[in-house]
Amino acid sequence: MNRVHHDHPVLRVATWNIHKGVQGLGPARRLEIHNIGHAVEQLDADLICLQEVRFANRREQSRFSRWPELPQADFLAPEGYQPVYRTNAITRHGEHGNALLSRWPVLSHRHEDMSDHRFEQRGLLHAEVKVAHQTVHVLVVHLGLVPASRVRQVEQLKGYLIREVPAKAPVLVAGDFNDWGQRITRMMAQAGLNEWVGEKILTYPSRLPLAHLDHVYARGLHPLGATVPRGRIWQRMSDHLPLLAEFALE
Repeated sequence: MNRVHHDHPVLRVATWNIHKGVQGLGPARRLEIHNIGHAVEQLDADLICLQEVRFANRREQSRFSRWPELPQADFLAPEGYQPVYRTNAITRHGEHGNALLSRWPVLSHRHEDMSDHRFEQRGLLHAEVKVAHQTVHVLVVHLGLVPASRVRQVEQLKGYLIREVPAKAPVLVAGDFNDWGQRITRMMAQAGLNEWVGEKILTYPSRLPLAHLDHVYARGLHPLGATVPRGRIWQRMSDHLPLLAEFALE
């Protein structure tokens, strides 16, 4: 597969909720961010969209002796990738949000607050990325746990696209949509955002996947396929499996 052909590039896009780089409960709690760093390289994606990314957390830093000195987005970026991070949630001990690791040049980036109620801080990261000869708008999202909140957040997302993205520009919207059914996918399709159609790709929970919570939707790009990596090591690093999707620029 030729992913760098100037006229018709194929984009390999990954989305992964990394669960803040830590897994387990109580005494079994373990640091996985180093393993996630190796895994990100193995994904070999052009655009890597991450959710639940720590910028800093004082409690975890004191608990784990090998806690990285760099913010997680910078720590996870392979050589040659540009990391972009924006905070969604500020907590007692630090903050976390969405990140994009891009093999292609990032021209600009911004953030929009998508919090629907005071118990969940949510947001979207919007980056403009120069892919070959085109500017692709990449939105990284993490929607809420409450069904009604997700509906309102998708309506906000649709309004944001109308306001901030040219109508004919290629768009990718990737992330953890927290939807156990098809409602959000239908809403996205109504906005012209579609994904690979085929066998359902289960991404959550990682040890025994039951739901397709993670998606990469696109407008102005042609979906070619999607998959998740298999194996016990992938099940250990986060409660989500990464989703890999490929698109051709139209």
